[in-house]
Amino acid sequence: MNIAFLAHDKKKELMVQFCTAYKSVLGKHTLFATATTGRLITDNTGLPITLLLSHKQGGHQQINARIAYNEIDLVLLFTDPNAVDPWEDNQMMDTIRHCDKHNVPIATNLASAEMLIMGLQRGDLDWREVYHNKPKY
Repeated sequence: MNIAFLAHDKKKELMVQFCTAYKSVLGKHTLFATATTGRLITDNTGLPITLLLSHKQGGHQQINARIAYNEIDLVLLFTDPNAVDPWEDNQMMDTIRHCDKHNVPIATNLASAEMLIMGLQRGDLDWREVYHNKPKY
């Protein structure tokens, strides 16, 4: 499975802690992240991550393109609900829309991320492998 990580600045440490806790599960998959988030995860966990551009340089668009081309199977996007308006960030909303449109599971908080990772570990997301082979029209 291909997993993408994105996090608001105030949620990057939580993302690192999450990846540390689930390192054994995540290590079996191909990981992608925007630059700063990915570097923090790699530096703290040793997990190999393909680093994309930073948020401001277009990292979200790179992830969205991979979602559209069925190259991402799961997105963990930790948002900061205490931001003035976390949904004002159109790039975050675009990522959520892309996941919805292309049937990609997404978690925007720790609780839903844990549910998805536990499901991934159990094999509940194996249907994504079939989805990869779906013909494109």
